[in-house]
Amino acid sequence: MPGGAFVPTAVEIAPSILAADFAFLGDAIGAVERGGASILHVDVMDGHFVPNITIGVPVVASLRKATRLPLDVHLMIENPEQYIGAFADAGANLISVHQESTPHLDRALSLIREHGCRPGAVINPATPVALLSEVLGKVDHVLVMSVNPGFGGQSFIPESIHKISQLRDLRERYDYKFRIEVDGGVGPENVTELVRAGAQILVAGTSVFGSPDATAAVRSMMNQASEALAQRV
Repeated sequence: MPGGAFVPTAVEIAPSILAADFAFLGDAIGAVERGGASILHVDVMDGHFVPNITIGVPVVASLRKATRLPLDVHLMIENPEQYIGAFADAGANLISVHQESTPHLDRALSLIREHGCRPGAVINPATPVALLSEVLGKVDHVLVMSVNPGFGGQSFIPESIHKISQLRDLRERYDYKFRIEVDGGVGPENVTELVRAGAQILVAGTSVFGSPDATAAVRSMMNQASEALAQRV
């Protein structure tokens, strides 16, 4: 049933460790923690679903020992159902799977929740929001990819703003509780626009770890997001 308009109370910055220097990963995590990051985003790629290979279960387990921040594990892999249990056991708190990666999205989301994690659904730039219509009441977050997944440092795809607005409108119309997350090309130049559109979790990689001061970069984006949110309210 339709409910009252949903007004987010905070915007979270989720630094993506894909852009960090893995030789100094502990230092990188400490830097973003000091800046006020409240989630750590972890991209898992298999070289099949996306054209790149990144980290796996052992690295997630190591990250769990290095931080108390919630780990937002983004599975850019084929057959994600086969690995959900392993990533949950390794310490993931949020697990996101792509609508495009499985014919059994509902089953995958249920499996994530059964393993004690918060389920999220992801859509690629060419995937319409409408394809998530049957699961929006079952997810804790929806991740809008604002670049084509596989590599960091890409330019933001402007059409993603419309998808964020669509999701915000659906959430308000049907009183859904999911949060809207955006990943790809997020930085100081578009934080305000993203928050005004309805984004609540901003995944930032290069704009954080590629800056001279990761702590200051996170803090600056948080300030921008807070100001934009205040304007929305």
